Amino acid sequence: KITPAMAQAIDETNRRREKQIAYNTERGLDPQPLRKKINDIVATIAREEVDTEQLLGTGYRQAKGAKAPVPTLGIKAGSGKAKGDGAVVTDRPATELAGIIEEMTDRMRAAAADLQFEVAARLRDEVGELKKELRQMREAGLA
Repeated sequence: KITPAMAQAIDETNRRREKQIAYNTERGLDPQPLRKKINDIVATIAREEVDTEQLLGTGYRQAKGAKAPVPTLGIKAGSGKAKGDGAVVTDRPATELAGIIEEMTDRMRAAAADLQFEVAARLRDEVGELKKELRQMREAGLA
């Protein structure tokens, strides 16, 4: 059974659809869905790894045994105190922050290898925030 509220919502959807189709036809537009290839996601993650290596000065894709283990500290991006100008001030030392970035980059790489691209993308975003924080520390002379 279609309730009056359902009928109203369906009518509004159809009205908007007709309006959009007329707009597209008038301008010769043929809307296409967004198609993002897995290779694009993997390339983005690889670029993030290169950026991390450049920032931290560590070996790109080192063997697992080649670097010291980094403890999982459970610290998330943006856990510092925000200032009004967008800068982030934090109490954690730069070396600890660098270790967290390395560990999360390893986790991001592992998630991508396991085809867990949503997890890898979330980790990529968190690593980006942490790297931004580390760069701000270095610019301020705290690192």
